[in-house]
Amino acid sequence: MAKWVHVASMEELKQHNPLLVVVNNEDIALYRAKNQLYATDDLCSHAEASLSEGDLKGYVIHCPRHGGQFDVRTGEARHFPATSPIRTYPVKTEGNEIFIEIEQD
Repeated sequence: MAKWVHVASMEELKQHNPLLVVVNNEDIALYRAKNQLYATDDLCSHAEASLSEGDLKGYVIHCPRHGGQFDVRTGEARHFPATSPIRTYPVKTEGNEIFIEIEQD
């Protein structure tokens, strides 16, 4: 069953500056790109690196370790050495608060 979980406020998430949030012991990167909100796994699918420490350019997050790139809208790997996609999460706002949808057991 899925559940909406509060993760941050709009004031905490700056345009093109990823934010690490932790939900149920899972690291999730939260993005604000072109005034839209997105969330993905924080861990790069190529190597152990935190995507929330990378550079967000448009809708593409650049991994800080080896330069792999992912589309934050779809999780699709966009640039070698990353070839496997990352998981994305639905995001919504209520007022100034940000929520992501997480699968619960």
